[in-house]
Amino acid sequence: MQEFFLKHKKRIIGAGIAILVLVTVIASGIKLNATLLESAIGVVVTPFQDLTTGISSWIDDTVTSARNKTKLKDENEELKQQIAEMEATVRQGEADSQENVFLRDLLDLRKQRRDLSDFETATVMERSVTNWTSSLTLDKGSVHGVEEGDCVIDGQGNLVGRISEVGYNWSTVLTVVDTDTSLGARVYRTQDIGIANGDFALMERGQLRLDSLPVSSQLLEGDLIVTSGLGGYLPPDLVIGSVSSLQADDSDTSVYAVLTPAADLDSLTEVCVIKSFEIVS
Repeated sequence: MQEFFLKHKKRIIGAGIAILVLVTVIASGIKLNATLLESAIGVVVTPFQDLTTGISSWIDDTVTSARNKTKLKDENEELKQQIAEMEATVRQGEADSQENVFLRDLLDLRKQRRDLSDFETATVMERSVTNWTSSLTLDKGSVHGVEEGDCVIDGQGNLVGRISEVGYNWSTVLTVVDTDTSLGARVYRTQDIGIANGDFALMERGQLRLDSLPVSSQLLEGDLIVTSGLGGYLPPDLVIGSVSSLQADDSDTSVYAVLTPAADLDSLTEVCVIKSFEIVS
């Protein structure tokens, strides 16, 4: 119906006006000859023809404007889709680049650490940091040979944490800053042995503490702290982190070190689960 009106709008409006004039003439009882009637109709109809032309132009402009808006909207939607696809391509390229860096680091690590005989690469699916815990969820589980207590590292061999829970195709890692962390540590420079512990206050800052050092220990800010390997629970010489500051304990009788983890726990996307290791002499 709308298309019919748009196509024949001039004829419809003109016919309506002509009928209106004719009815007016007849009703008034005026007898006119053909020439006079034509003149009268011309006088009356001409303004209406102008009005009809104006209305027709307005309708044409309105329809054209609506079509242009629809076309512009479609073009905007198409442009948005193209931008979204480009952004997805860029994100995928960044992810591929990060994975390539991780694999290169892993290859170098295999050459340097022959004692890490069996490990499984895994993707970080979720991370959780609360007042009580700091953990990661991985996409590898018991079906891949992952077990509770396994050590987790990044591609450069920095300690991330230990497996605390295992499902069929997933596992949970308690990171080194988690409050349950307690592991043998060694000051790389001096070979002094201590214990790296999680701490409630420090966990919020993404840090942990180093306690139980010998009284004679000459610890310095910046000292590298690695796993001691004592007890056989973890491979030795995995980097835990570095000393960021020295603090007095609550009793003010001893000093502990605040450690900043070497692994970037906030941005990890890929890790390695060490399923077994051996001591290489």
